[in-house]
Amino acid sequence: MLEREQGFFPFFCAKGGAKHVYAVECSVMADTANEVVNANGFSDVITVLKGKVEEIELPTTHVDVIISEWMGYFLLFENMLNSVLFARDKWLVPGGVTLPDKTCLYITAIEDADYKQEKIYFWNNVYGFDMSCIRKQAMIEPLVDTVDQNQIVTNSCLLKTMDIEKMKLGDASFSSTFKLVAHRNDYIHALVAYFDVSFTHCHKPTGFSTGPKSRPTHWKQTVLYLEDDIIICEGEALTGVLSVSPNAKNPRDVDIKLRYTFNGMRCRASRTQYYRMR
Repeated sequence: MLEREQGFFPFFCAKGGAKHVYAVECSVMADTANEVVNANGFSDVITVLKGKVEEIELPTTHVDVIISEWMGYFLLFENMLNSVLFARDKWLVPGGVTLPDKTCLYITAIEDADYKQEKIYFWNNVYGFDMSCIRKQAMIEPLVDTVDQNQIVTNSCLLKTMDIEKMKLGDASFSSTFKLVAHRNDYIHALVAYFDVSFTHCHKPTGFSTGPKSRPTHWKQTVLYLEDDIIICEGEALTGVLSVSPNAKNPRDVDIKLRYTFNGMRCRASRTQYYRMR
């Protein structure tokens, strides 16, 4: 068994009956992890390997299971998925298991006038000074925060399903269309992205969601503020395309391109916006 993220996972795996666990950690925490392994009597079951997955060599030619908590904010921030795919292609036996094995990225729309006024429009006039250049920067950087489910104005739309056992390097770059239909009359100030994680190969399939209607996690949600304040009526739809790719200069960052169109009874809008998670 190959475990890519340090923490309790190697110990749970060893205690659960794994024949051997190879725990990979590229930071100095690998040394501390070794001490913890020895202190708990697992030195014959857990081997800690210090280094990047792409650079280490395992003392075995294959593994049956790969476990990695690779998910970042917006699912793809910090781009650790490629390391999992590298390990899968190099060491996982045919029919082997990756955990988790499926993730789904979703988008919805929210009303958020108070925050947008306080944190975005604030820069237009700061004690009489025009600091709108900072406002532009604030719009470019998505906000990672917990969203109140009562702010949700529309349905959720699936943007991307990732099957870790089948996907290829580069598949994390994608463009997806969306259609968000309002379930009440309200404003739309931002789009919100979140993801679900599935473990389908367990004896009892399980998983969790990072969405606004679920128990909060440390991933929270990712909020993309719109330049327009859209007035939407029940049944009307905001449509568009969301494109995602690693940043060319720093692949750990995520570039997001949003194109949206709205033709409603009280409002019309059409715009392209760019964001960068860093």
